[in-house]
Amino acid sequence: MAVPLYQAKAEFFRTLGHPARIRVLELLQDGSRPVRELLASIEIEPSSLSQQLGVLRRSNLVTATREGNTVVYALSTPDVAELLWAARRILTEMITDQGTLLAELRSADLPDAVEKTA
Repeated sequence: MAVPLYQAKAEFFRTLGHPARIRVLELLQDGSRPVRELLASIEIEPSSLSQQLGVLRRSNLVTATREGNTVVYALSTPDVAELLWAARRILTEMITDQGTLLAELRSADLPDAVEKTA
């Protein structure tokens, strides 16, 4: 039986649900990188990075190629970078909206009852 699209999307987004995986994908937006560079940039234990890279590989978000003794990772498709940029735009809008609301809250007149107790 085929998996419903909404379920497949939910699984896809769960795959993106770890900060180390997001950071790896962000680093790979600029091009392929060997594991040692990823490790230096992310600053997590090698075993943890290996685990997260395995998740990304199994979900086909990244590819791995061996160059001698070095494993080099790359985004599997430019669409991954586009998705990260879309997330950035959405977050920027959300934060902007929150900042506007916060400014409105801070500039609003306090009711008399609150002013008297303050």
